Amino acid sequence: MNGLERTLAFLSGQPVDRPPVHPILMRWTARHAGVNYRDFILDPAVKTSAVLRCAEEFDHDWVTVMSDPWAEASAFGIELDYPKDDLPIDSGGRLPDVETAAALRPYRPLDHARCRNRIEEIRLFHDAVGDTRFIVGWVEGPVAEYADLRGVSEAAMDFLDDPDACGQAMDAIVDGALEFITLQVEAGAHCIGIGDAFCSQIGPVLYRELAWAREKRMIDHIHSLGARAKLHICGNTAPILSDMIATGADIIDIDHLVPDMSLFVNDLAPNQVFSGKTDPVSIIRNGTPGEIAASVRACRAEARGRVIVSAGCEIPPDTSAANLRALTSE
Repeated sequence: MNGLERTLAFLSGQPVDRPPVHPILMRWTARHAGVNYRDFILDPAVKTSAVLRCAEEFDHDWVTVMSDPWAEASAFGIELDYPKDDLPIDSGGRLPDVETAAALRPYRPLDHARCRNRIEEIRLFHDAVGDTRFIVGWVEGPVAEYADLRGVSEAAMDFLDDPDACGQAMDAIVDGALEFITLQVEAGAHCIGIGDAFCSQIGPVLYRELAWAREKRMIDHIHSLGARAKLHICGNTAPILSDMIATGADIIDIDHLVPDMSLFVNDLAPNQVFSGKTDPVSIIRNGTPGEIAASVRACRAEARGRVIVSAGCEIPPDTSAANLRALTSE
């Protein structure tokens, strides 16, 4: 089976020769390919070449455009500095107050370089792998994007002081994301990931008030285009995990901080699976290949087999190649 066939069969509950392997690799990929991270982020040819090399060398079933959360933020006017070999730094353009946020209007993806680059990355992936690997595009979720535009502390206060105004801003964020999703699927993405990491910090009440219906709207749109949806929220998401599953996302990322996946397996619909939850630092970076293989087996047992092999979040860039290879040893 190739990576796409394996992933789609696994999502459908059909027999597979092995579980799909979808590690979240960004800075690791750039380092392994010998390219600086600024070029990895900003040059579609550099990113796709590095990701394809890694997928082929380590037998990964997916390729993904993931690199940093700032593409849509730049379209909304956030100013960014790009260090040569590090993550981008926002240097200006944040929304000054919740009233300005409430007046936000959707961005047009094709008017902005970072968004056009992502679409080009998917085209390059599709040209290279066609239907042999699972091609995953990406958009930011409403809560995470709001936090990028306002700043984390300011956003947290806004959620408590004026959730209605925050909701107006998030509706504009989602409206822009829907167009961006469509363009990525049309370019060849088999799946769209939604990154809404800040949701693990706001609690279940605000998650249901601010995030859930908007994430579901995005996921329903992805499904209407014939693609699969992946929901990524870092941290201990146990208090909101049943709600995350109820969004209908096909793949739900599980961080190592979630104590026990087995408590939520019965919430999964037949077409849904988890992805995770091996600790990217203490196990994948710092452990032995044997410990990594044991963690993969433990995750499979905990999820009753319904889990894609991955860490719950990004694998650190200084992880050894031998340790990364151990993910596919089981």
